Amino acid sequence: MKNLSYSLIALAVLFSSCKSESQGIDSNQQKSMFLDVHNLEPGKVTYDAVMEAHKKDLATQSKYGVNFVKFWVDEAAGKVYCLSESPDSASVYRTHKDAHGLVPALVQPVSSGKEAAASANPTLFLDIHQLGAGNVTAKAVADAHVKDLAVQGKYGVNFINYWVDEKSGAVMCLSEAKDANSVINTHKEAHGLIPVEVHPVKQGQ
Repeated sequence: MKNLSYSLIALAVLFSSCKSESQGIDSNQQKSMFLDVHNLEPGKVTYDAVMEAHKKDLATQSKYGVNFVKFWVDEAAGKVYCLSESPDSASVYRTHKDAHGLVPALVQPVSSGKEAAASANPTLFLDIHQLGAGNVTAKAVADAHVKDLAVQGKYGVNFINYWVDEKSGAVMCLSEAKDANSVINTHKEAHGLIPVEVHPVKQGQ
């Protein structure tokens, strides 16, 4: 009986120690922002299906210390973009894998600009610039964004936010516009940096 009591006490202490350690890791984790890209088949993905997958991500994310913020879907191109806060890129990948098995083709660490307001029912576009590894800084993109804001009214565009991956040289801009050409023309006049892709997207969160 005495040995059983000692065993129970030891187990209680061990459980308490593990619990405290786990809580300490969660509370002290440094999180960065990531943007991941899923390349699915054109025409084979719907916003509603992505929303259902997103709900599964939200149900799973705490297991890996991830916080999914927003997502964007280009149904025609079969592309999905997810914005999250996470300890690392592997945690983002694992959350998707565990939640629904649809793993991203790319997980990029990004820095963000200051978000502007959109209208109640915006027509959104996500445009992508590929400037080359080591050829872009967050400050340079911030300066270019200021130039976009100075020109955007001429083309009826409202730039909402942007994200920069300095390591790969990728820049992604989210805007409200009447069409893709309006987005391209704003960038062209503002600073001459033309996106390589412009995707009409639906946003969820």
